[in-house]
Amino acid sequence: MQADLKRARIVLLAADGVSTRAIAKAVGVQPRIVSLWRRRYADHGLDGLKDKPRPGKKPLYTPATDKRILEFLDKPPPAGFGRWTGPLLAKALSDVDVQYVWRCLRHYKIDLAARKSWCESNDPDFAAKAADVVGLYVNPPVKAIVLCVDEKPSIQALERAQGYLKLPNGRALTGQSHDYKRHGTTTLFAALQLATGKVIASHSKRRRRVEFLGFMDSVVAAFPDRELHVILDNLNTHKKNERWLKKHPRVHFHFTPTRASWLNQVETWFSILQGQSLSGASFTAIKQLQEHIDAFIAAYNEKRRANRLEKEKGPSAPVQRPTYHPALIPGTRSRVLASLPGFGCALATGAEVSCKC
Repeated sequence: MQADLKRARIVLLAADGVSTRAIAKAVGVQPRIVSLWRRRYADHGLDGLKDKPRPGKKPLYTPATDKRILEFLDKPPPAGFGRWTGPLLAKALSDVDVQYVWRCLRHYKIDLAARKSWCESNDPDFAAKAADVVGLYVNPPVKAIVLCVDEKPSIQALERAQGYLKLPNGRALTGQSHDYKRHGTTTLFAALQLATGKVIASHSKRRRRVEFLGFMDSVVAAFPDRELHVILDNLNTHKKNERWLKKHPRVHFHFTPTRASWLNQVETWFSILQGQSLSGASFTAIKQLQEHIDAFIAAYNEKRRANRLEKEKGPSAPVQRPTYHPALIPGTRSRVLASLPGFGCALATGAEVSCKC
């Protein structure tokens, strides 16, 4: 900024007819500097007062270096290592510093430590099956019940010490012992009613076909004389149940595509159950675990029922807020009072005005 100011003063003084030596003395620079900027301004105008680009140091690493780093990421890591790291890449490249390797990876937003898994469906009828399931969600058949059914197997009844931990910085948090005692497992069969969010569940020791069909018998009994559309994944116990379906002509099974059980909405509910009920809990017996799950389901269903009733009532009436008089808004009181009869003269003369409200 100071350099630009000096150059501007040199040009302005020169325009006033001041000599080079006088300008140098006034600005505080040598006469040759004044001559330089006078000449640059005469040749190039205002652009001549800007610094010319300087070549600077030749960059040590180029885009070709980035290309080499990215090419190494497509190669298998050295023997004995499961993945590439910054130091391993720098060692393999031999002429690139590890700090530049990290800088390059950050530039391309590549995280070598993060790991994600994926599952691609190989079902040739994926589109048709997905459309069938999503169609039931978006536009269910009239007067029919759509249910999402699945099982959560091997829920462990783990007993472990629990309590609050106070850290040296004063922060307190819940914690549990690393050691635990096993008291067996249970399998939970669940049916999520799509329209209401209600969950019907049953406990079992195993998840064979006989347990699955037994649970389906209880589901059918809960909806007598109603047409049921049941969404299932491709577990072997869910298929080849033609004899049972023939006895229950009102029940229709719809299967998600292979490796796409995430389309089944009950999987979302299992995640809620795990996060809000099972994680961090301690149980001394399987029966206690089952009662704990049943209590959560009862509370969950009650909340869904309350939400449904509130939705049926419709939107509540808007809150009536009081009308604010402009005189109550800061900065407008004098203007408002001045507009009222009898107050304008009083304000102009400075007379006292009493207000009886």
